[in-house]
Amino acid sequence: MTSSQTPLDNHPREDDVDDEAPGLRRSRTRSRSPIDSRKVTRMTPSNSSLATKSLPAEKPEKVVTNGKTATSNGHLAPPQPAVASGWSWRDFSRSPSPLGLIPIHRQWRTFVHQHEVPRKALHVSIGFFVVWLYTTGTQTQSVPPYLMAALIPIATTDLLRHRYASVNRLYVRLLGALMRESEYSGYNGVIFYLLGAWTVLYFFPKDVGVMSVLLLSWCDTAASTFGRLWGRYTPRLRRGKSLAGSFAAFLFGVATSFFFYGWLVPAIGPMPGDENFMFKGALSLPSAVTDVLGLSRSAATVTGTLALSIMSLWSGFVASASEVVDIFGWDDNITIPILSGIGIWGFLKLFA
Repeated sequence: MTSSQTPLDNHPREDDVDDEAPGLRRSRTRSRSPIDSRKVTRMTPSNSSLATKSLPAEKPEKVVTNGKTATSNGHLAPPQPAVASGWSWRDFSRSPSPLGLIPIHRQWRTFVHQHEVPRKALHVSIGFFVVWLYTTGTQTQSVPPYLMAALIPIATTDLLRHRYASVNRLYVRLLGALMRESEYSGYNGVIFYLLGAWTVLYFFPKDVGVMSVLLLSWCDTAASTFGRLWGRYTPRLRRGKSLAGSFAAFLFGVATSFFFYGWLVPAIGPMPGDENFMFKGALSLPSAVTDVLGLSRSAATVTGTLALSIMSLWSGFVASASEVVDIFGWDDNITIPILSGIGIWGFLKLFA
């Protein structure tokens, strides 16, 4: 963007719903980089060509990233409409990314940028890709090598753009529509997404790994979307997290579990690796509990719809809790799948 363009005003959303005074703006805090912002300030020094060519004329707004205050320069904000009102065929232009991934009326660019439409579309599509892999009988252990093969060059490129401003400009020009403003001087969330998916698919059983990736893909997107829409009307659970977003994650987690365990597995299966599922349609109390209560094994076991409902409710709770929790400011693309995997694995280890 040119120096005459102004940074994009932030839309009220899940990560902005707190009790700060009206009129104050703060960028989104999700997909935070675990790297201290002071360690990457060399990317955009005040005297660099990157800063001088991209900084807007007005005073930059403040961004809260990883609990630290930095400066937002509006690098990824789309150009504003050429005219205040009306429409011209020239306005049927390209997306917020300079590459122009989405042909759309320029007056809708602000909506596309604020709601991260290209990024969310990619986020959700990963879940459907995982479903397709399952229906083709792909073993989860065969997927991590491909994830690592993608992770290494992506992480290497991200390191290079932190050292060379010209690489960063080209990087943003090509992938700007899939990035957040905080990632301009931080690390791309794709790195943590790949690392989180690799971890759960490598270390957990097949059904737990698949569910963890689905919760990351669908529940995190739901929490962000509904939190931005209605988060300001609901109580704040912690800084940047609203009840609306967490409740959306819970509902989508329940629905995802019903979809996977209640429909996809019975309809498509048995597939290779399904015999090692931790959840096989039954839940029972631990032996230590049944011995104390004097219950028979059959009396302490539930199956069918009841077992599926309990499993789904737990999946929704795990998805919501992992979306809310903050661990040392780590990116939620890595904390959500790992915490979800641990939560589901521990529950099934105890009751299945």
